[in-house]
Amino acid sequence: MGEKLTRFSITIPEELLEYLDSKVVNKGYSSRSEFIRDMIREKIIEDKWSGEEEVIGVLTVIYDHHHRELTQKMIDIQHSRYINVMCTTHIHLDHHNCLETIIIRGKPSEIENISIKISGLKGVKFAKLTKTSKVEM
Repeated sequence: MGEKLTRFSITIPEELLEYLDSKVVNKGYSSRSEFIRDMIREKIIEDKWSGEEEVIGVLTVIYDHHHRELTQKMIDIQHSRYINVMCTTHIHLDHHNCLETIIIRGKPSEIENISIKISGLKGVKFAKLTKTSKVEM
């Protein structure tokens, strides 16, 4: 709570301000400042993912669990390189479909490589990597 805040002003076209205000309202932000702080934090995470610093990825996968040896292939890929699989969550959506989230800590290129390999497996219906990182600002 003792965080030092600095006030500054910017000049932008009216259309951009209207767009900003619509996003503030639609996303439920309490103020323009909070929305802009989140945009800056998002950029910080994006920058971390273009470097070699340790980051976190959440790979969400939907797949047909009846597809032969798919789960074993997914596990083998997770064990194939040095990355830290922190947690996996497995949910049965219906008789054929499972949803799995894999939370991975490591270098961006390693996490992206694992994501691409799992996404390309036969039987995987959907895969999306959510990129995040620790933000200390």
